[in-house]
Amino acid sequence: MIRLSEIKLPLDHAELDLRDAVTGMLGIDGVELAGVHVHKRSYDARKRQLMLVYIVDATLADPSREAALLARLGKHPRIAPAPDMTYMAPVRAPRDLAQRPVVVGFGPCGIFAALVLAQMGFCPIVLERGKPVRERTKDTWGLWRKRILNPESNVQFGEGGAGTFSDGKLYSQIKDPRHLGRKVMNEFVAAGAPPEILYEAHPHIGTFKLVKVVENLRAQIIALGGEIRFQQRVVDVIIEPEGARRHLRGLVVQDLRTGQSSELRADHVVMALGHSSRDTFAALHARGVFMESKPFSVGFRIEHPQGMIDRARLGEHAGHPLLGAADYKLVHHASNGRSVYSFCMCPGGTVVAATSEVDRVVTNGMSQYSRNERNANAGIVVGIDPADYPEMAKVEGQVNPLAGIVLQRALESRAFELGGGTYEAPGQLVGDFLAGRPSTLLGDVLPSYKPGVKLGDLSESLPDYAIAAIREAIPVFGRKIKGFDRHDAVFTGVETRTSSPLRITRGADGQSLNVRGLYPAGEGAGYAGGILSAGVDGIKTAEALARCLVGEAGTSRVQAAG
Repeated sequence: MIRLSEIKLPLDHAELDLRDAVTGMLGIDGVELAGVHVHKRSYDARKRQLMLVYIVDATLADPSREAALLARLGKHPRIAPAPDMTYMAPVRAPRDLAQRPVVVGFGPCGIFAALVLAQMGFCPIVLERGKPVRERTKDTWGLWRKRILNPESNVQFGEGGAGTFSDGKLYSQIKDPRHLGRKVMNEFVAAGAPPEILYEAHPHIGTFKLVKVVENLRAQIIALGGEIRFQQRVVDVIIEPEGARRHLRGLVVQDLRTGQSSELRADHVVMALGHSSRDTFAALHARGVFMESKPFSVGFRIEHPQGMIDRARLGEHAGHPLLGAADYKLVHHASNGRSVYSFCMCPGGTVVAATSEVDRVVTNGMSQYSRNERNANAGIVVGIDPADYPEMAKVEGQVNPLAGIVLQRALESRAFELGGGTYEAPGQLVGDFLAGRPSTLLGDVLPSYKPGVKLGDLSESLPDYAIAAIREAIPVFGRKIKGFDRHDAVFTGVETRTSSPLRITRGADGQSLNVRGLYPAGEGAGYAGGILSAGVDGIKTAEALARCLVGEAGTSRVQAAG
């Protein structure tokens, strides 16, 4: 196949226009073209006449002519051979595999680690502290509707991970030379996701559709010999000395249904914990697993009418069914040295309660596939780094790897207090926030956060440097998107779980720097940010583990034969 990029056509172009554009670029007759497959479709709204932008793969009626045609067009900047994006597993499980690998966590990273291990024949065991996704959904609604938090079954914990209660965004800026992101997308579509996620520039699934997709992926893992054990929390790890680098030998697992703990023998474990498994981070740290602090971001959720965002971004094309609800991406480098940026923008969505700990308030954003709720929301967050972490979390001037969690908890507890201690979130109108006065009345923009929003003064909820940076950024964003700084837009606080505040550092072999057999992976380990990148990291980690297991099995056979 031949890949052609940057094909621009009007929004309401005829179906045959794309085929004509392809034949025109290739300089061939229509009868010579067998087919056109859309690889990606985006839009360019920088000019009044909005244009659709395509990347396509063309197939010739006579495939043997493709090489000659590519040679003739070799200097064309937008024509090249279509890359082979077929996924090929690096190894297969040996028949005499002594021990099954274990995956801890069943969010996007854990799902794809387990799926790829199962597809290679390794029959993984998955330990997930939360509940199956439908039971978990009921518990999550318990907080939103009744203010009842289940610390083990919520937006953060349970089948599908935190990504289940989000916009289901499936795009990333990671380098992906092996096209593992396409593997993730293909598996999602095979499990029931809308097929257009394969070609939309900013694909998403939405929460309700993700539920069924996650269930189907689980069923596939089980059908391939894997095993999913829910409500199983890893409370400790068993590590034995082995030269300079110790070796993982097992896990201590608590069954949350009975309260009983038991040991599970495990020499190879993918730790796909997610960014909120604070107790597991602490357990690993106590056992000497190497980890280090890393930057993350804190801020608020902001809400505007979705129609306002559509008009500002799409102009006269706002509301066009092919474009859907408009999104945005904003960044400002403040005068105090801080970066302020939009995070996890959810068109036509809602702000949701995302805490996993009692007496704390955390916000996040969520959309359904339709993206048809009245408000747009996004995190407006400020980057922080380990130098900002509390002094009490530092030892002899060195930042404790868990120091970022100390800061997160302090901010979340303060938000709980400012919200009235009922899991309502503190909120403030943007105009009042900029003017430095508390809010008492809402305007036309009604906040979507449940259990509710208590208006007041958000300047008390974040460090001064973050407040100053956001106050400087909002008017700048208002010049980029008309109405962004409108007085009655609503801030809801706080957003603290943008990413993991630590990294469980690993080597080139995918294993912990100082514990063999331990494979840190995904967002919790500091190696991903979002569903797609977490899934890709799960695949890479599964492959690293599989190669190690196959190598060990081969060594064992050689030793036995000797």
